[in-house]
Amino acid sequence: MFNIDKSQPVMVTGATGYVAGWLIKRLLDEGLAVHGTVRHLANKARLQYLYDLAEQSPGQLQLFEADLLKEGSFDAAAAGCAVVFHTASPFTSQVSDPALDLIKPALEGTRNVLRAVERTASVKRVVLTSSCAAIYADNIDLKEKGLSAFDESVWNTTANISHQAYSYSKTLAEREAWALHDTQQRWQLVVVNPSLVMGPGIKADATSESFNLIKQLGDGTMKVGVPNWPLGVVDVRDLAEAHLAAAFTPEARGRYVISGHDASFMALAEALVPRFGDKFALPRRTLPKWLVWLAAPFADKALTRAMISRNVGYPWHGDNRKSVRELGMQYRSLEETMNDFFAQLVASGAVQAR
Repeated sequence: MFNIDKSQPVMVTGATGYVAGWLIKRLLDEGLAVHGTVRHLANKARLQYLYDLAEQSPGQLQLFEADLLKEGSFDAAAAGCAVVFHTASPFTSQVSDPALDLIKPALEGTRNVLRAVERTASVKRVVLTSSCAAIYADNIDLKEKGLSAFDESVWNTTANISHQAYSYSKTLAEREAWALHDTQQRWQLVVVNPSLVMGPGIKADATSESFNLIKQLGDGTMKVGVPNWPLGVVDVRDLAEAHLAAAFTPEARGRYVISGHDASFMALAEALVPRFGDKFALPRRTLPKWLVWLAAPFADKALTRAMISRNVGYPWHGDNRKSVRELGMQYRSLEETMNDFFAQLVASGAVQAR
Protein backbone atom coordinates (compact mmCIF):
# COMPACT_ATOMS: atom_id res chain seq x y z
CA MET A 1 0.00 0.00 0.00
CA PHE A 2 1.07 3.55 -0.75
CA ASN A 3 0.21 6.11 1.92
CA ILE A 4 0.70 9.58 0.49
CA ASP A 5 1.85 12.42 2.73
CA LYS A 6 -0.51 15.28 1.94
CA SER A 7 1.88 17.79 3.45
CA GLN A 8 4.05 17.34 0.35
CA PRO A 9 3.23 19.15 -2.89
CA VAL A 10 1.61 17.47 -5.88
CA MET A 11 2.21 18.23 -9.56
CA VAL A 12 -0.47 18.66 -12.23
CA THR A 13 0.62 18.82 -15.85
CA GLY A 14 -1.42 20.83 -18.35
CA ALA A 15 -2.80 23.11 -15.63
CA THR A 16 -4.92 25.20 -18.03
CA GLY A 17 -6.73 22.13 -19.38
CA TYR A 18 -10.43 21.32 -19.02
CA VAL A 19 -9.88 18.34 -16.70
CA ALA A 20 -6.93 19.90 -14.87
CA GLY A 21 -8.98 22.95 -13.85
CA TRP A 22 -11.39 20.96 -11.70
CA LEU A 23 -8.60 18.75 -10.41
CA ILE A 24 -6.56 21.74 -9.27
CA LYS A 25 -9.62 23.26 -7.60
CA ARG A 26 -10.26 20.06 -5.64
CA LEU A 27 -6.62 19.73 -4.61
CA LEU A 28 -6.54 23.33 -3.43
CA ASP A 29 -9.83 22.84 -1.58
CA GLU A 30 -8.17 19.92 0.24
CA GLY A 31 -5.42 22.30 1.35
CA LEU A 32 -2.66 20.82 -0.77
CA ALA A 33 0.25 22.64 -2.34
CA VAL A 34 -0.08 22.30 -6.10
CA HIS A 35 2.67 22.64 -8.69
CA GLY A 36 0.94 23.26 -12.01
CA THR A 37 2.70 23.22 -15.36
CA VAL A 38 1.82 25.51 -18.26
CA ARG A 39 3.45 26.11 -21.62
CA HIS A 40 3.92 29.84 -21.09
CA LEU A 41 4.06 31.83 -17.87
CA ALA A 42 4.27 35.23 -19.56
CA ASN A 43 0.54 35.54 -20.28
CA LYS A 44 -0.51 36.24 -16.69
CA ALA A 45 -4.03 37.34 -17.68
CA ARG A 46 -4.70 33.89 -19.15
CA LEU A 47 -3.56 32.25 -15.92
CA GLN A 48 -5.25 34.59 -13.47
CA TYR A 49 -8.28 32.33 -12.97
CA LEU A 50 -5.95 29.65 -11.55
CA TYR A 51 -4.42 32.10 -9.10
CA ASP A 52 -7.96 33.17 -8.17
CA LEU A 53 -8.79 29.55 -7.32
CA ALA A 54 -5.84 29.47 -4.95
CA GLU A 55 -6.87 32.76 -3.33
CA GLN A 56 -10.28 31.28 -2.54
CA SER A 57 -8.96 28.04 -1.02
CA PRO A 58 -6.73 26.82 1.81
CA GLY A 59 -4.22 25.34 -0.64
CA GLN A 60 -1.29 26.95 -2.41
CA LEU A 61 -0.56 27.12 -6.11
CA GLN A 62 2.72 27.61 -7.90
CA LEU A 63 2.92 27.52 -11.69
CA PHE A 64 5.93 26.32 -13.67
CA GLU A 65 6.74 26.53 -17.37
CA ALA A 66 7.12 23.14 -19.05
CA ASP A 67 6.88 21.71 -22.54
CA LEU A 68 5.74 18.16 -23.30
CA LEU A 69 8.39 17.89 -26.00
CA LYS A 70 11.28 19.26 -23.95
CA GLU A 71 13.33 16.79 -21.92
CA GLY A 72 13.95 17.99 -18.36
CA SER A 73 11.37 20.77 -18.44
CA PHE A 74 9.20 19.10 -15.77
CA ASP A 75 12.01 18.60 -13.25
CA ALA A 76 11.51 21.89 -11.39
CA ALA A 77 7.76 21.36 -11.02
CA ALA A 78 8.21 17.77 -9.83
CA ALA A 79 10.77 18.65 -7.15
CA GLY A 80 9.53 17.67 -3.70
CA CYS A 81 6.21 16.30 -4.96
CA ALA A 82 4.66 13.10 -3.59
CA VAL A 83 2.14 12.68 -6.43
CA VAL A 84 2.30 13.57 -10.12
CA PHE A 85 -0.96 13.93 -12.07
CA HIS A 86 -0.23 13.78 -15.78
CA THR A 87 -3.31 15.24 -17.47
CA ALA A 88 -1.64 17.08 -20.37
CA SER A 89 -2.28 15.49 -23.77
CA PRO A 90 -3.77 16.83 -27.01
CA PHE A 91 -7.48 16.16 -27.61
CA THR A 92 -8.75 17.58 -30.88
CA SER A 93 -10.50 16.31 -34.00
CA GLN A 94 -8.95 19.02 -36.19
CA VAL A 95 -5.65 17.39 -37.06
CA SER A 96 -3.48 18.03 -40.10
CA ASP A 97 -0.70 15.59 -39.22
CA PRO A 98 -1.64 12.89 -36.67
CA ALA A 99 1.99 11.97 -36.03
CA LEU A 100 2.97 15.52 -35.12
CA ASP A 101 -0.28 16.83 -33.65
CA LEU A 102 -1.37 13.83 -31.57
CA ILE A 103 1.09 10.97 -31.30
CA LYS A 104 4.33 12.86 -30.73
CA PRO A 105 3.11 15.10 -27.86
CA ALA A 106 1.17 12.24 -26.22
CA LEU A 107 4.02 9.74 -26.38
CA GLU A 108 7.02 12.02 -25.85
CA GLY A 109 5.12 14.02 -23.23
CA THR A 110 4.47 10.87 -21.23
CA ARG A 111 8.13 9.90 -21.49
CA ASN A 112 9.36 13.32 -20.42
CA VAL A 113 7.02 13.53 -17.43
CA LEU A 114 7.91 10.03 -16.25
CA ARG A 115 11.62 10.67 -16.74
CA ALA A 116 11.19 13.66 -14.42
CA VAL A 117 9.50 11.30 -11.96
CA GLU A 118 12.48 8.96 -12.23
CA ARG A 119 14.76 11.82 -11.23
CA THR A 120 12.54 12.88 -8.32
CA ALA A 121 12.96 10.63 -5.30
CA SER A 122 9.98 12.12 -3.44
CA VAL A 123 7.37 10.89 -5.95
CA LYS A 124 5.48 7.81 -4.74
CA ARG A 125 2.53 7.69 -7.13
CA VAL A 126 1.73 8.84 -10.65
CA VAL A 127 -1.89 9.25 -11.75
CA LEU A 128 -2.11 9.19 -15.53
CA THR A 129 -5.13 10.60 -17.34
CA SER A 130 -5.55 8.07 -20.12
CA SER A 131 -8.89 7.45 -21.83
CA CYS A 132 -11.43 4.81 -22.75
CA ALA A 133 -9.89 5.47 -26.17
CA ALA A 134 -6.98 3.32 -24.97
CA ILE A 135 -9.51 0.53 -24.36
CA TYR A 136 -11.41 0.69 -27.66
CA ALA A 137 -11.31 2.49 -30.99
CA ASP A 138 -14.84 1.87 -32.27
CA ASN A 139 -18.11 0.59 -30.84
CA ILE A 140 -17.95 -2.44 -33.11
CA ASP A 141 -14.91 -3.58 -31.09
CA LEU A 142 -17.34 -4.72 -28.40
CA LYS A 143 -18.98 -7.15 -30.80
CA GLU A 144 -15.81 -8.21 -32.60
CA LYS A 145 -14.06 -9.03 -29.31
CA GLY A 146 -17.08 -10.88 -27.96
CA LEU A 147 -17.47 -8.57 -24.98
CA SER A 148 -20.53 -7.53 -22.99
CA ALA A 149 -18.80 -4.33 -21.79
CA PHE A 150 -15.49 -2.50 -22.00
CA ASP A 151 -13.55 -2.91 -18.77
CA GLU A 152 -10.00 -2.40 -17.50
CA SER A 153 -8.73 -5.67 -18.97
CA VAL A 154 -9.39 -4.54 -22.55
CA TRP A 155 -6.86 -2.75 -24.75
CA ASN A 156 -7.40 -0.92 -28.01
CA THR A 157 -5.91 -3.06 -30.78
CA THR A 158 -7.69 -1.63 -33.83
CA ALA A 159 -6.73 2.06 -33.96
CA ASN A 160 -3.81 3.20 -36.11
CA ILE A 161 -2.35 6.43 -37.44
CA SER A 162 -4.87 6.59 -40.29
CA HIS A 163 -7.96 5.43 -38.36
CA GLN A 164 -8.90 6.88 -34.97
CA ALA A 165 -5.50 8.53 -34.54
CA TYR A 166 -6.50 10.08 -31.20
CA SER A 167 -7.32 6.64 -29.83
CA TYR A 168 -4.03 5.38 -31.19
CA SER A 169 -2.13 8.19 -29.45
CA LYS A 170 -3.78 7.46 -26.10
CA THR A 171 -3.08 3.74 -26.43
CA LEU A 172 0.59 4.29 -27.25
CA ALA A 173 1.01 6.79 -24.41
CA GLU A 174 -0.60 4.56 -21.78
CA ARG A 175 1.34 1.49 -22.89
CA GLU A 176 4.54 3.52 -22.69
CA ALA A 177 3.64 4.63 -19.17
CA TRP A 178 3.16 1.04 -18.04
CA ALA A 179 6.41 -0.01 -19.72
CA LEU A 180 8.37 2.71 -17.92
CA HIS A 181 6.62 1.92 -14.63
CA ASP A 182 7.56 -1.74 -14.89
CA THR A 183 11.29 -0.95 -15.03
CA GLN A 184 11.32 0.26 -11.40
CA GLN A 185 9.74 -0.30 -7.97
CA ARG A 186 9.89 3.11 -6.25
CA TRP A 187 6.75 4.75 -7.64
CA GLN A 188 3.35 3.33 -8.45
CA LEU A 189 1.25 4.07 -11.52
CA VAL A 190 -2.54 4.38 -11.34
CA VAL A 191 -4.43 5.11 -14.57
CA VAL A 192 -7.87 6.66 -15.02
CA ASN A 193 -9.63 5.88 -18.30
CA PRO A 194 -12.54 8.31 -18.71
CA SER A 195 -15.17 8.09 -21.42
CA LEU A 196 -16.35 11.32 -23.10
CA VAL A 197 -15.88 14.11 -20.55
CA MET A 198 -18.74 16.60 -20.29
CA GLY A 199 -19.81 19.23 -17.76
CA PRO A 200 -19.08 22.88 -17.00
CA GLY A 201 -15.53 24.16 -17.13
CA ILE A 202 -13.76 26.04 -14.38
CA LYS A 203 -13.95 28.91 -16.86
CA ALA A 204 -16.70 29.34 -19.43
CA ASP A 205 -14.39 30.01 -22.37
CA ALA A 206 -12.37 26.82 -22.01
CA THR A 207 -11.60 24.95 -25.20
CA SER A 208 -12.05 21.23 -25.74
CA GLU A 209 -13.90 18.89 -28.06
CA SER A 210 -16.56 18.63 -25.34
CA PHE A 211 -17.28 22.37 -25.59
CA ASN A 212 -17.45 22.12 -29.38
CA LEU A 213 -19.92 19.23 -29.17
CA ILE A 214 -22.34 20.88 -26.76
CA LYS A 215 -22.23 24.13 -28.73
CA GLN A 216 -23.22 22.22 -31.87
CA LEU A 217 -26.08 20.57 -29.99
CA GLY A 218 -27.48 23.98 -29.08
CA ASP A 219 -26.59 26.38 -31.89
CA GLY A 220 -28.57 24.68 -34.63
CA THR A 221 -25.66 22.82 -36.25
CA MET A 222 -27.34 19.49 -35.42
CA LYS A 223 -30.97 20.60 -35.57
CA VAL A 224 -31.76 18.25 -38.47
CA GLY A 225 -30.77 15.29 -36.32
CA VAL A 226 -27.89 13.28 -34.91
CA PRO A 227 -26.45 9.85 -35.69
CA ASN A 228 -27.30 6.85 -33.53
CA TRP A 229 -23.82 6.88 -32.01
CA PRO A 230 -23.73 5.30 -28.53
CA LEU A 231 -20.94 6.45 -26.21
CA GLY A 232 -19.92 6.69 -22.59
CA VAL A 233 -20.13 9.98 -20.68
CA VAL A 234 -18.59 11.18 -17.43
CA ASP A 235 -18.91 14.51 -15.65
CA VAL A 236 -15.64 16.47 -15.51
CA ARG A 237 -16.24 17.08 -11.79
CA ASP A 238 -16.60 13.35 -11.17
CA LEU A 239 -13.41 12.78 -13.13
CA ALA A 240 -11.60 15.19 -10.80
CA GLU A 241 -12.86 13.15 -7.83
CA ALA A 242 -11.59 10.00 -9.51
CA HIS A 243 -8.12 11.53 -9.80
CA LEU A 244 -8.11 12.40 -6.11
CA ALA A 245 -9.22 8.92 -5.13
CA ALA A 246 -6.66 7.33 -7.46
CA ALA A 247 -3.93 9.39 -5.82
CA PHE A 248 -4.82 9.08 -2.15
CA THR A 249 -6.58 5.72 -1.80
CA PRO A 250 -3.77 3.48 -0.54
CA GLU A 251 -5.18 0.35 -2.21
CA ALA A 252 -5.70 1.97 -5.62
CA ARG A 253 -3.85 0.22 -8.41
CA GLY A 254 -4.04 -0.53 -12.11
CA ARG A 255 -6.54 0.99 -14.51
CA TYR A 256 -10.00 2.43 -13.80
CA VAL A 257 -12.82 2.92 -16.29
CA ILE A 258 -14.33 6.27 -15.26
CA SER A 259 -17.71 6.50 -16.96
CA GLY A 260 -21.01 7.52 -15.43
CA HIS A 261 -23.42 6.60 -18.21
CA ASP A 262 -23.93 4.59 -21.35
CA ALA A 263 -25.41 7.33 -23.51
CA SER A 264 -25.57 8.62 -27.12
CA PHE A 265 -25.70 11.91 -28.99
CA MET A 266 -29.49 11.79 -28.78
CA ALA A 267 -29.38 11.08 -25.04
CA LEU A 268 -27.20 14.18 -24.57
CA ALA A 269 -29.74 16.30 -26.45
CA GLU A 270 -32.75 14.76 -24.71
CA ALA A 271 -31.27 15.60 -21.32
CA LEU A 272 -31.45 19.28 -22.31
CA VAL A 273 -34.95 19.37 -23.80
CA PRO A 274 -37.05 19.87 -20.63
CA ARG A 275 -35.13 23.00 -19.62
CA PHE A 276 -33.88 24.39 -22.92
CA GLY A 277 -35.92 22.79 -25.69
CA ASP A 278 -38.32 25.68 -26.20
CA LYS A 279 -35.58 28.25 -26.81
CA PHE A 280 -32.78 26.36 -28.55
CA ALA A 281 -32.63 24.34 -31.76
CA LEU A 282 -31.78 21.03 -30.11
CA PRO A 283 -31.83 17.90 -32.29
CA ARG A 284 -35.05 15.91 -31.94
CA ARG A 285 -34.50 12.95 -34.24
CA THR A 286 -31.98 10.28 -35.08
CA LEU A 287 -30.69 10.26 -38.65
CA PRO A 288 -30.58 7.01 -40.65
CA LYS A 289 -27.13 5.47 -40.86
CA TRP A 290 -27.03 5.50 -44.67
CA LEU A 291 -27.58 9.27 -44.70
CA VAL A 292 -24.91 9.89 -42.08
CA TRP A 293 -22.50 7.65 -44.04
CA LEU A 294 -23.12 9.63 -47.24
CA ALA A 295 -22.89 13.07 -45.64
CA ALA A 296 -20.07 12.50 -43.13
CA PRO A 297 -17.06 13.57 -45.25
CA PHE A 298 -18.86 16.75 -46.31
CA ALA A 299 -20.12 17.66 -42.84
CA ASP A 300 -16.82 17.19 -41.01
CA LYS A 301 -13.51 16.23 -42.60
CA ALA A 302 -12.50 14.49 -39.36
CA LEU A 303 -15.53 12.21 -39.59
CA THR A 304 -14.69 9.38 -41.97
CA ARG A 305 -17.02 6.82 -43.45
CA ALA A 306 -15.03 4.10 -41.72
CA MET A 307 -15.85 5.75 -38.38
CA ILE A 308 -19.54 5.87 -39.27
CA SER A 309 -19.53 2.24 -40.38
CA ARG A 310 -17.85 1.02 -37.20
CA ASN A 311 -19.71 3.13 -34.63
CA VAL A 312 -23.19 4.19 -35.68
CA GLY A 313 -25.79 1.66 -34.63
CA TYR A 314 -23.43 -0.40 -32.50
CA PRO A 315 -23.94 -0.36 -28.72
CA TRP A 316 -21.42 0.97 -26.21
CA HIS A 317 -21.26 -0.40 -22.68
CA GLY A 318 -18.69 0.60 -20.07
CA ASP A 319 -18.10 -1.34 -16.85
CA ASN A 320 -17.41 1.18 -14.08
CA ARG A 321 -17.79 -1.25 -11.17
CA LYS A 322 -14.11 -1.27 -10.26
CA SER A 323 -14.16 2.53 -9.85
CA VAL A 324 -17.24 2.32 -7.62
CA ARG A 325 -15.84 -0.56 -5.57
CA GLU A 326 -12.25 0.60 -5.11
CA LEU A 327 -12.38 4.39 -5.51
CA GLY A 328 -15.81 4.96 -4.01
CA MET A 329 -17.06 6.72 -7.13
CA GLN A 330 -20.58 8.14 -7.15
CA TYR A 331 -21.57 9.51 -10.53
CA ARG A 332 -23.79 12.52 -11.22
CA SER A 333 -26.87 12.11 -13.37
CA LEU A 334 -26.56 12.79 -17.08
CA GLU A 335 -29.23 15.49 -16.72
CA GLU A 336 -27.18 17.37 -14.10
CA THR A 337 -24.03 17.17 -16.19
CA MET A 338 -25.64 18.36 -19.42
CA ASN A 339 -27.82 21.08 -17.93
CA ASP A 340 -25.00 22.57 -15.85
CA PHE A 341 -22.76 22.52 -18.93
CA PHE A 342 -25.31 24.06 -21.29
CA ALA A 343 -26.38 26.69 -18.76
CA GLN A 344 -22.77 27.82 -18.46
CA LEU A 345 -22.50 28.31 -22.22
CA VAL A 346 -25.81 30.19 -22.34
CA ALA A 347 -24.74 32.48 -19.50
CA SER A 348 -21.42 33.22 -21.22
CA GLY A 349 -23.09 33.93 -24.57
CA ALA A 350 -21.35 31.04 -26.30
CA VAL A 351 -24.76 29.63 -27.31
CA GLN A 352 -27.61 31.91 -28.36
CA ALA A 353 -31.35 31.25 -28.17
CA ARG A 354 -33.07 30.98 -31.54
